[in-house]
Amino acid sequence: MNQNQIINLFKKLDAIQSGHFLLTSGNHSDTYIQCARILENPKVTHQLVRTLISPWRKNRVDVVAGPAVGGIIIAYELARVLSARAIYLERVDNKLTLRRGFIIKPGEKVLVVEDVITTGGSANEVVEVVKRQGGKVIGVVSLVNRSGKKTQRLFGTRFNTLIHLSPPLYPPGKCPLCRANLPVVKPGSRGLK
Repeated sequence: MNQNQIINLFKKLDAIQSGHFLLTSGNHSDTYIQCARILENPKVTHQLVRTLISPWRKNRVDVVAGPAVGGIIIAYELARVLSARAIYLERVDNKLTLRRGFIIKPGEKVLVVEDVITTGGSANEVVEVVKRQGGKVIGVVSLVNRSGKKTQRLFGTRFNTLIHLSPPLYPPGKCPLCRANLPVVKPGSRGLK
């Protein structure tokens, strides 16, 4: 599947939404990428993961790691396709950490996964945890890159994504949607209890 086909699929499944959104990064936007609408369909998820993973097929991957909640399903499906372990990191005191007995052994090759990259903050946190555990980050992948940066080394390592989107981002104090008094929605998972 090419980028246009994938974008059309996201639109068809209502994964690209319009409104006034508060993103995990703290920024506001008129566009939200709700990957849960993609990931609720196992056949579509598998098809997209096979496309996403094609550049990694020849690499040995021991562990696929992603942040909860957005990275859990994708990490699992990528790991299944790559015959690797799937783990996820959770927020404790606002920091991503390994829980539930998950470990990364020194020297293990780790592929970091995220559903949507906006600022890259969560993916960078996962990269740092992997390094502290002695793992070797071999790359970062995402379904969507909305950072506006198309670099292949966004995280100091190989990075690839299925689609690049650049919807507007507004700092909270400079948001035209706020000035228009449009109600703001926070659809992301950060802050879930």
